[in-house]
Amino acid sequence: MMFSRLLLKRHTVLPGFDLALGFALLYLSLIVLIPLSAAFFKTFTLTWQQFLDATTTPRVLASYRLTFLASLAAALINAVFGLLLAWVLVRYEFPFRRIVDALVDLPFALPTAVAGIALTALWAQNGWLGQWLPFKVAFTPLGVWVALVFIGLPFVVRTVQPVLEDMRTDLEEAAATLGATRWQSVRRVVLPALTPALLTGFALAFARALGEYGSVIFIAGNMPMVSEITPLLIITKLEQYDYAGATALAVVMLVASFLLLLVINLLQAWVRRRQGGTH
Repeated sequence: MMFSRLLLKRHTVLPGFDLALGFALLYLSLIVLIPLSAAFFKTFTLTWQQFLDATTTPRVLASYRLTFLASLAAALINAVFGLLLAWVLVRYEFPFRRIVDALVDLPFALPTAVAGIALTALWAQNGWLGQWLPFKVAFTPLGVWVALVFIGLPFVVRTVQPVLEDMRTDLEEAAATLGATRWQSVRRVVLPALTPALLTGFALAFARALGEYGSVIFIAGNMPMVSEITPLLIITKLEQYDYAGATALAVVMLVASFLLLLVINLLQAWVRRRQGGTH
């Protein structure tokens, strides 16, 4: 009886599933798992005290704070304004709409070094925008945040936009006919449907910001304890041939990023279960 159930279950699987799964796991191992495991193996050459010495110095801890806090702040602001931008692109018709839609993808195509130079020229104290501000942006932690906002915005817009395009406007119209205000329709109808996609966009923007290097180093100024990010410290250790120290920092970033993204994914799954239970 058990064998017949297993056989029946196996016949219901799509043709080629085993082969496709094998190729997917092989590709995942070659591209992701093996390189990441190499970082761990190199770190294991350090003793526990050497690992702590490499990853807990005041300079390194300051870079952790800046990297994670700036990435989190950039992802949060991108979640808000990325949602607004996606809403405008989907729900409104206006002149040059296609040009604006294409400009959203510019941070994807622009080399990060070019983005960093452009942002520095724009926000420096003698730049087009920086000269009119009463405070410094370039070569400060604020400049790091600006660069991370720039490179992370497309991830939110392109994740939320397809969901908005598929969303039926008659649900909002039905809410309006039942007496709901515009804000109530957005809060009770639109936002619950967009929350999983918005969390995905937030996670992608956050993960992209954590590993950003090229656009940040130009505008940050890279001052130790002030505007130095962890990826720059990793590059510095590699230039000094301190490979074990570099992989130690990489492992800390990897584990912390994985835990944060795991929390976001669990929150996303919880939201989806809650939505499924309310329908």
